[in-house]
Amino acid sequence: MRTGRGPLFLRRADGWLLLLEVERWCSEADAVDLEVVRRCEGAVLDVGCGPGRLVAALGARGWPVLGIDVSEEAVARTIGLGGQALRRSVFEALPAEGRWGTVLLLDGNLGIGGDPRALLTRMAQLLSSGGLLIAETVPGPDIDERVRVHVTDARGAAGSPFPWARLGTPALLRHAHRAGWHAVDQWTAGDRCFVALRTRTTNNSAEPPKSTAVTSSQRARKPSADRPVADA
Repeated sequence: MRTGRGPLFLRRADGWLLLLEVERWCSEADAVDLEVVRRCEGAVLDVGCGPGRLVAALGARGWPVLGIDVSEEAVARTIGLGGQALRRSVFEALPAEGRWGTVLLLDGNLGIGGDPRALLTRMAQLLSSGGLLIAETVPGPDIDERVRVHVTDARGAAGSPFPWARLGTPALLRHAHRAGWHAVDQWTAGDRCFVALRTRTTNNSAEPPKSTAVTSSQRARKPSADRPVADA
């Protein structure tokens, strides 16, 4: 992530490898990404924002947006693009919980934690009532996997293992229905697949969250008149 170049992989214990699209993540938002941007509503939380291409694209279009990621390098790159980001897990306390208009789970981040039901429950806690979740799913057959993986490079250097999940669209729709979500749209663009979901209740009284910025060490930036900073 520091160099913006791969190759990097997710590797299972049985040797299975999934190529991580580092170069695409570190590039500017492409046409497929911009279709996601077009669908966003209100203040946007990008979960697992990586190097910040969606945060930058949303911010350039005037959207209030915050990225979160557990990677210090990813957060630093996002801030370097002029975006706002926190180095934090989605399962930790976050600003404006229950008031986000849209939450994004792109680039495989539907797999965070290895427990789709727990992640969907957390998404509902972050969104305003009736808020929008846009999730990217695995193309192809009906995939519903829970695995332990580690990140490895071409030389075989490996990080610590962690739980992960891989879901195709049918599997996500099953989990979402059981967790109290309803699908409002699904689409394919290029070789990528997406689902838009809403929580089942609607509440228009919630105020949108203010924008929030911190450095990779989680210290707040100095607020400015046009980009207020809420306490993290």
